[in-house]
Amino acid sequence: MWWTTSQTSLYQVLLGAQQLVRPGPHAVYARVKRVESNPLYQGMASSADVALVELEAPVTFTNYILPVCVPDPSVVFETGTNCWVTGWGSPSEEDRLPNPRILQKLAVPIIDTPKCNLLYSKDTESGFQAKAIKDDMLCAGFAEGKRDACKGDSGGPLVCLVGQSWLQAGVISWGEGCARRNRPGVYIRVTSHHTWIHRIIPELQFQQARLGGQKRGPRQSLVQNSVPCLAAHAGLWVLVALLTLL
Repeated sequence: MWWTTSQTSLYQVLLGAQQLVRPGPHAVYARVKRVESNPLYQGMASSADVALVELEAPVTFTNYILPVCVPDPSVVFETGTNCWVTGWGSPSEEDRLPNPRILQKLAVPIIDTPKCNLLYSKDTESGFQAKAIKDDMLCAGFAEGKRDACKGDSGGPLVCLVGQSWLQAGVISWGEGCARRNRPGVYIRVTSHHTWIHRIIPELQFQQARLGGQKRGPRQSLVQNSVPCLAAHAGLWVLVALLTLL
């Protein structure tokens, strides 16, 4: 999927906001210059469900607008590491409640791929093939369900505290329903697309691991990086899932 300049110029990115209806004085709207989709993407629940969005002008970082680091391929997000997912998506699969106006956050542990594949093979309806977790996918959530990202959250970040830096481990991609038993959230693994990202943004520096990820809930604020993020550079790009652009 390629977007022409005329198409992308119709879109804006909202930065520094916690509320959608009234973003507040610290929020900034930034125009989109171009969108680079991953050429390997083949549709819903496929690999490479990720795109890079380039903004028209540099962004000034503030206490409300801060970058997250892009991890080097050497970074391993260990099973059980607690990470955070954020979004304004639906609070439930049934849509009985209105979408939240305030940005929501949820701590979710990393699930290893073999276990995630096993979970998705359970309770499969007859006539339906169990979905496979591809090599560039990452699972996070709970086998018992009850807590998960949902509709409207797709394209959002999964961030993990590694050492003293917040790293973007994944991009919300897909799931079977929301918060269902044996159906954890599935994310695109950012490190799997290092080569493609580097080709599009050759000047980008990737953050290497300093210490292991945290197995318990991160104590630091979600909006702060204790170590200056190497990924921060003037021409801001945003990682999103392709499904949010269709």
